[in-house]
Amino acid sequence: MCGSCMATRLVVLSGPIGVGKSTLTKSLATRFGARIVKTRELLDLEAQHSFKTIHSREEYQAFGEALDLRDGGQWVANAVHELFRREPADFICVDSVRIQAQIDFLRKQYGLAVFHLHMTADIEDLEMRFLERSVTFEEAASYAESQLCETERAVHHLAARADAVVNTSRCNPGDVVVRVATYLKLLSRDHAPSVDLLVGGQFGSEGKGHIASFLAREYQLLIRGGGPNAGHKVYETPSVYTHHQLPCGTRSTTAQLMIAPGAIINPEALLKEIADCGVTPERLSIDPRVMIISREDIRAEELLVKRIGSTGQGVGAAAARRIMGRSEPALLARDVAALKPFIQDTNRLLENAYLHGDRILIEGTQGAGLSLYHGSYPNVTSRDTSASACVSEAGISPKRVRKIVMTCRTYPIRVQNGTEGTSGPLGKELSWSEVAKRSGYSEEELTAAEKTSTTGRQRRVSEFDWVQLRRAALLNGPTDIALTFADYLDRKNTDARRFEQLTDATIKFAEEVENVTGAPVSLISTRFNFRSIIDRRNW
Repeated sequence: MCGSCMATRLVVLSGPIGVGKSTLTKSLATRFGARIVKTRELLDLEAQHSFKTIHSREEYQAFGEALDLRDGGQWVANAVHELFRREPADFICVDSVRIQAQIDFLRKQYGLAVFHLHMTADIEDLEMRFLERSVTFEEAASYAESQLCETERAVHHLAARADAVVNTSRCNPGDVVVRVATYLKLLSRDHAPSVDLLVGGQFGSEGKGHIASFLAREYQLLIRGGGPNAGHKVYETPSVYTHHQLPCGTRSTTAQLMIAPGAIINPEALLKEIADCGVTPERLSIDPRVMIISREDIRAEELLVKRIGSTGQGVGAAAARRIMGRSEPALLARDVAALKPFIQDTNRLLENAYLHGDRILIEGTQGAGLSLYHGSYPNVTSRDTSASACVSEAGISPKRVRKIVMTCRTYPIRVQNGTEGTSGPLGKELSWSEVAKRSGYSEEELTAAEKTSTTGRQRRVSEFDWVQLRRAALLNGPTDIALTFADYLDRKNTDARRFEQLTDATIKFAEEVENVTGAPVSLISTRFNFRSIIDRRNW
């Protein structure tokens, strides 16, 4: 292979006129950064050297045949070499060759970097496409006339020795791109697990934000689903920051960020969070299918705030409108002008991450006990909060999941009851004064800390619910448990930096969690602080 070119992939196209070669090369250039070399432009350069001007297809064909007779077809390889000697490229696409000798010389020059793709189509399609072509030179009157050239007529013989053949009559241009990109390994063909998932095992507020921000530094792509009804706190100095719609590693890492297709967003609030965090369009991708919350959605949930303690952010109303508004399509992220710089088909983002072996973290919201289907209905949120649902919202196959981390706090919480109803059942309830007595904190410290991230309402608290833990484990199938608020068992745990430094009662508690869930307690949060997570993972 030629060292001066440095191409690791050189795609050589062949096929009849009108088969779709130019359409394919444009897509390869736009989507995958291919550098395109058109042999017609090489012919123009050769003609200039000979003080010759070419005006028609017939003249191009004749001049190309003359060059082939001169050096046996080596002129294409020589011209490509000279072009990329001056400007090296990693991915080159030659559009197109007409005789086998041209391909052979390219293979001799670039070795295994060469991939020969032959394109074909039914004669009826070729004849129709020929008439629809737009060219800058004098064209033949018909496809049949263009085939009077013997070399042009013989192009179909190149299929016999091609690395791949694609019939473009049997698929649309997008299909051709996917098939060819897969041949070229521009798209991943394996399903190796590279996705880790963080979910809540109780009623939300389990400390997922703290765990997510700790894990985020190990990933190249961070994904957030759900809606702004979930606030995830991240420890920062001098104060904390609460993420409602961006992933919790946004401010502490340089990872790519994605808002999943199944998410529901408030554009104004999201744009403020984007500005707060200094996020650029190059870093954040919002799927065009994300649902938008309207002011009417927020107003529609006023009754739910009173009856079940809903956050009233409009998430449920927006989700309902997405379903019921299909006769008149609901407003999506792609329809909001201010979001357009961030809009991207996230399937492509994921494809690229898979191809490069990037690690991906999906940050789930709320908790298993709030699942629309598996929680204590009607005191639930407007979506399924399980691990399976989070993966589905992101558009990721379950086969790609490597780890499922389920977060559980030592004392589960729910928000205070609504003014006209209840926010839902909560195990064996306790007073914060009782938790204070057990932990060593003052009641004032606990009640000040235990207010919801989104609405600022006081939380209720209960004994640890082992039945709920078991149900959440069955629902989510965790590979690991993140146990949070270990300091609520005993304030002495705030000084622990290793597992064995926890109190004996805390260690026994963690062992019991492992016994009930069948998963190791791999992460333990001892307080909300910078160095406050004991990491026991083996991954």
